[in-house]
Order: sequence, then structure tokens, then C-alpha cells
Amino acid sequence: MASSEEDGTVEEKENNNKKRTKSALATAWLTFYNIAMTAGWLVLAMAMMRFYIQKGTHKGLYRSIARTLKFFQTFALVEVRIVRTSVIVTGVQVCSRIFMVWFVTNGIRQIQNEESVILFLVVWTVTEITRYSYYTFNLLNHLPYFIKWARYNLFIVLYPLGVVGELLTIYAALPFVRRTGMYSMRLPNKYNVSFDYYYCLIIVMLSYIPLFPQLYFHMLRQRRRVLHGEVIVEKDD
Repeated sequence: MASSEEDGTVEEKENNNKKRTKSALATAWLTFYNIAMTAGWLVLAMAMMRFYIQKGTHKGLYRSIARTLKFFQTFALVEVRIVRTSVIVTGVQVCSRIFMVWFVTNGIRQIQNEESVILFLVVWTVTEITRYSYYTFNLLNHLPYFIKWARYNLFIVLYPLGVVGELLTIYAALPFVRRTGMYSMRLPNKYNVSFDYYYCLIIVMLSYIPLFPQLYFHMLRQRRRVLHGEVIVEKDD
């Protein structure tokens, strides 16, 4: 019996050590990831400010930062599996942004100089610098209050502004998509499938109606929990 108990104790210690090692590695990876993303969005912010100071106009700004923007926004896909928050909430936010970057703004050059593009780019940049800074300092257990405050207050204004910028950008893209038929498939074709990107964009715009309130109120609940200590019971997603 003694030997059996000792073996069990040793096995438990080994399992605990493995769990601690995995936890330490996960924390190290998350810290590195959030530092890298904070730095990436800071680079984007500085690039946008430098461009506007030098040129005195927003025209051409998107093209000047497109490569960096596409890299860091696409890299955010890894968050769908690593964050502790709802996979659905994170997935919707990340995928909608990737759609805006790759299939709207990047794909339709005629709209890249629209003021609405600059609007959502500025909103995204401020939001992401704040968000990744919050996660980084939180993981390091040294979270300044002003970053915590910014994380759970700035979104109240920035989130609606970002949505307005995205919707106006998609709306500006509609005439070009309809005229060129880009990304569309017409019958007859060998796949016997019809797809109209113009109507797809309209559906995407309409999807903001049910999705935006859900995501916005989710953040408001998180704000009450973090800043005011309210106990929020949410359904599992």
C-alpha cells in the first residue's frame, strides 16, 4: 500500500509539473503574441501619421500601409483558438475585418481613397493598440489603470464609428462591383453554380443589424464586470 501511495504521489507531482510547464509556455506565447501585435499596430499608426504629415492628404494612405495591415490583421486569425472569450464573438470580429481588408478594400482599388476607409483604419488602429496593450500588461501582472480604463471605455465611441466606416466603405464599393461583376459567377458554367458578389455585399451589410448590437452589448457587459465588479452570467456559446 505504501509503495502504491508513493507511486500515486510521484505521478501526481509529475502531472502537476507538466501542467505548470504547459501553463508557463502558453503564457509566454500569449505575451509574445500580444507584444508583437501591439508593436505591429503601433507601426501602422506611425506610418499613417507620417504619411499624412508628409503628404497633407489621405489619398494614397491605404496603399502605403496595405501590406503591413494585411499581415497583422490576417495574423489575428490565431486568436480564434487561443483567446479565453467566446470563440463565436472573436471569430465574427476577426473574420469581418479580414473580409473588409482582403475582399473589399484591397480588392476594389477605386474605393481605397474613400474617407470611410480612413475612418475605420483609425478606429481599428486605436482599438487594437489599446486592446493588445491591455492583454500584454495583464499577462505581466502590471496593468496600468489608464490602459484598463481605455480598453473598456473607448470602445463606446470607437465601435460605432468603426461600423459606420465599414458600412460606408462597402456601400461605396457596390457600384464598382455591380459594373464589373467581380468575384461573381454567372450561369451557365461548368460548376452549374451562380454567385453574385454584389448581393453578397448587401447581405453582409444587413448582417450588421443583428450582429452589431450583440457584440456591442457583450462589450458593455464586460465593461460592467471589469470596471464595476458586477457578476455577469452569460450563456455558453
